[in-house]
Amino acid sequence: MAQFVQIPIARLEPATLTALLEEFASRDGTDYGLREHSLEEKTASLKHQLDSGELALLYDLDSEEYDLCNRERLAALDL
Repeated sequence: MAQFVQIPIARLEPATLTALLEEFASRDGTDYGLREHSLEEKTASLKHQLDSGELALLYDLDSEEYDLCNRERLAALDL
């Protein structure tokens, strides 16, 4: 079973956070709607959502992978 911890984004170096967001935004299957957005736009949108609390950065201790999840999923995980 996955064991998640929430990573406070303020504790990450800005370059590290940007790299994580760019990698996430460039994953296959990431859909941002009808219009294509640049990587910079996608990254800025994700950063805004993290800053506002709409998204959270989670790290899975078992698989050593990270993911972004929305508020509802975070509440369901009961971290």
